Amino acid sequence: MTSRILIVFLLVFGINGYAQINHPKASPFAVVEQEVGLSKISVKYSRPATNGREIFGGLVPYGRIWRVGANESTKITVDTDMTVMGNTLLKGTYALYAFPEASEWQMVFHKNISHWGDGRKDYDPKEDLFRTNVKPQKNLHHQENFLIAFDSITHNSTNMTLTWANTEIVIPFTVDTHAQMEIEIAKQIAENPKAQTYYEAARYLQEQEKDYELALKYLNKALELGGDTYYFHRVKSLVEAALGDYVSAVKSAEKSLEISKSLEKDEFVRMNDKNIKAWNQLLKK
Repeated sequence: MTSRILIVFLLVFGINGYAQINHPKASPFAVVEQEVGLSKISVKYSRPATNGREIFGGLVPYGRIWRVGANESTKITVDTDMTVMGNTLLKGTYALYAFPEASEWQMVFHKNISHWGDGRKDYDPKEDLFRTNVKPQKNLHHQENFLIAFDSITHNSTNMTLTWANTEIVIPFTVDTHAQMEIEIAKQIAENPKAQTYYEAARYLQEQEKDYELALKYLNKALELGGDTYYFHRVKSLVEAALGDYVSAVKSAEKSLEISKSLEKDEFVRMNDKNIKAWNQLLKK
């Protein structure tokens, strides 16, 4: 009798009390990650569909808090301090909320990430890290599922876009990658002072158009440690040209061209040849 009762208990409570069917979600979960220089932004959110509905001002009412997606609140994580429209976004994880209006939205980076959904009953504006105003833009194509993406990516910035139906919100992020790179360069040169280390430090400075004198110093050290290398001489020529020393730039480019030919590096042959002609023309003036 006792065993029968136990079996009935397990059947009733095991099935009804604990079992759940794993089913497809109406608003599928998504993760988007984006590197910006040496930093990373990660967003975890759910993607509801329009399904023929009016979205903003309809399904998502104006003037009321929105979770920026569906299901649990959208979470955004930055692994270094960043700037968002003049506001400091400290390293960490935040709930991303919005207060949509027809002509302007308030985007909220909220410190309390424990609320389910939009946290309407528990949401406390005192726990906001900051709010920022953003004007919605008209999206030319219909976006069926809510989409968070990143575009216009540089070493120091990116735009986070929120797109749904025919509405798009663009939120610019910036980060001081150069400050991070100065620390990284100093660390690597102290710990790993090899030719490639000096070259990569110089190439970064050249590409970012910063401190050409220091870049030239690094390139000379790279050549001293690593010997003649076509790409060392190539970048050295670009740095010398940026400093206005076209005589030295031509000599470095000719050396790079010579080594490139011997190694059948056709692309570098063409690039060096083009620069040599251009700099020789400048020297004639």
